[in-house]
Amino acid sequence: MSQYRKEEIADWYDQHSKSILSFILLMVKDYQQAEDLTHDTFVKAYLYYDSFKNHSSEKTWLFSIAHNLTVDFLRKRKPKLFLKEYFLSQKDTNLLPEDMIKLKEDSYELYQALGEIKDTYRKVIVLRKIKGFSIEDTAKILNWSESKVKSTLYRAIPVLKKQLIKEGFFNEEALRRY
Repeated sequence: MSQYRKEEIADWYDQHSKSILSFILLMVKDYQQAEDLTHDTFVKAYLYYDSFKNHSSEKTWLFSIAHNLTVDFLRKRKPKLFLKEYFLSQKDTNLLPEDMIKLKEDSYELYQALGEIKDTYRKVIVLRKIKGFSIEDTAKILNWSESKVKSTLYRAIPVLKKQLIKEGFFNEEALRRY
């Protein structure tokens, strides 16, 4: 069983690690930390392999693990450090290399705008619209109800559009087409 488990986790890593890395990176905004959390996701998947009961896809299960690890990481950060980073941070105008993060439209502007909106909005937009998860899978990953996913996404899209306009990436007329 152990060899089979190693091979399956290795296959899952090959299939899903880049997608999970980009998801975590959008939440923590630190590439090295995102790599560490991605690694931890697959270690935890290996350790708890027997608890995977195929009630969802392995991708959904892995994203759920990644989400929980990332939330735990963010909670453990000292509030003082968080406030210091928040108030002293400068906007990063350097483009991220394509291999670091791959959004559906390869849009730096979208990445920037997502970084400025509320965390719950960012998560639901990334999972539903960028990663393409269903409402049901998104609910499982975030441990939310399906109705919360729907309503949060419904509120998040106009906020993202407003942020894109505010940042000057689009004008209102261009976004009306979407």
